[in-house]
Amino acid sequence: MIEPDLFDVVELLVDVPKSNLKAGDRGAVVEKYNDRVCEIEFTNSKGETLALCTLSAEKMLVIWQVKTKSWISLFDRITAAIESLSEDRQQEVLTFARSLYKSQ
Repeated sequence: MIEPDLFDVVELLVDVPKSNLKAGDRGAVVEKYNDRVCEIEFTNSKGETLALCTLSAEKMLVIWQVKTKSWISLFDRITAAIESLSEDRQQEVLTFARSLYKSQ
């Protein structure tokens, strides 16, 4: 998993109901408290803040890195998401991936 850094863009892996955020919503790291906890700002298309949340790195994926000024590849994002799952859940993902081949 890529550790989030200040001003990186992240995508939620989980819903955050108290802030009305859904998995897949994107925000920017605006404060980094340690390697595992960050303050994330979620905005609308006008740049107005919708939510400001303190989240652990396990609840998000880095999708754009400020230090490289580049988007993280889809492969690397999928890998990071799978790595954060338990062994049983990883097996479920593998089983699902196999089912995709059967349906081709």
